[in-house]
Amino acid sequence: MHIRKGDLVEVICGDDAKTRGKVLSVDRKNKQLVVEGVNRVYKHVRRGHPKSPQGGRLHTELKIDASNVMLICPQTGKPTRVGVRFAADGTKELFAKVSGAKMRDIAPAKKKV
Repeated sequence: MHIRKGDLVEVICGDDAKTRGKVLSVDRKNKQLVVEGVNRVYKHVRRGHPKSPQGGRLHTELKIDASNVMLICPQTGKPTRVGVRFAADGTKELFAKVSGAKMRDIAPAKKKV
């Protein structure tokens, strides 16, 4: 899974389809993400609750499966599939499949002995 905290993603299916948001947290073991503004639920709390002393409804985002989101290409601004390649200097990088734009470095170049 190539999605990290802070990445911009778009939901591709479900109730929140075509919604873009920033990744707030990643659970790699269960392949789930929490995306800002997606899968929002409300919890009703009584008065005296530490987060809401006056009571009311607290909203929070729940996890969604990583297969339901796509990374946004920095060049085109559209959702894209991603791949991994080695650059000319030996660094391993993540790139957008359609445009070929570099998204970020994954690993530095290996030192030759």
